[in-house]
Amino acid sequence: MKLTIVGCTGSFPGPGSPASCYLVTAHDGQRPWRILLDLGSGSLGVLQRYMDLRDIDAVFLSHLHPDHCMDLCGLHVAVHWDPAGWGRERITVWGPEATADRMATAYGLELDPGMHEDFDFRHWTAREPVRLGPFTITAHEARHPVDEAYAIRVEASEPLSDGTVRTSVLAYSGDTDTCEGLVEAARDADMFLCEAAFEEGRDDAIDGVHLTGRRAGLMATEAGARRLLLTHVPVWTSVNTVVDEARETYDGGLAVAVSGVTYGVWSGDRLAEPKAGPKAGDPLHR
Repeated sequence: MKLTIVGCTGSFPGPGSPASCYLVTAHDGQRPWRILLDLGSGSLGVLQRYMDLRDIDAVFLSHLHPDHCMDLCGLHVAVHWDPAGWGRERITVWGPEATADRMATAYGLELDPGMHEDFDFRHWTAREPVRLGPFTITAHEARHPVDEAYAIRVEASEPLSDGTVRTSVLAYSGDTDTCEGLVEAARDADMFLCEAAFEEGRDDAIDGVHLTGRRAGLMATEAGARRLLLTHVPVWTSVNTVVDEARETYDGGLAVAVSGVTYGVWSGDRLAEPKAGPKAGDPLHR
């Protein structure tokens, strides 16, 4: 399983990255499957550096704040108004129950048909697995000030050349404060992609919104996650501060997500060395 950081800036796009969007790729022995975890503001353009939009197998939304879902409106335009025709089935979009109506309203559409002609909207049931190609995706209730917020666990079972199957686990926090659902999502994960938007001493008195680096480390330790990749760091939060905080509460491999970097997520292995993504104008990666 591979994880490409498309966007990782918290709350709104920053000068070096769009808002939250993560491309996850795994192979079932026949073809690569590509899913997106969130599609936040500014991410759709950068995503096209790494793939053709027609190759999106599904989109999985953690919650409906714009920095995690708003570029679904742009994807609607790409599907609906392509002069050559989309030529593919509707894109499946998993998210909170209000996703279809929220997206239609954001784009100024009538709720019927809204974006239903382009997207097959399905809503999460917490702890109920969704299976797609080599992936099993499970949403766990998170703690954030919206009607529905989820942390997402992604398991990929990929056949190897020796006939065995390797299963690897990626956990994604979405936006959340400390909670049991987050620990469940990240239990024994090979990589835990976890938000760290707040700083101790500045924001730690705020409850139920975001994690500090210290809290992210505590959640990773409690879950037994093998690697911790901090993300969703806003422009006003110090990367060095949240890393130092996380190191106080977590002693495993630790890094910070950077837009344009791809990681291998391998079961029981060390975090693969990151690879720089393609530059603008490079051929699409298929």
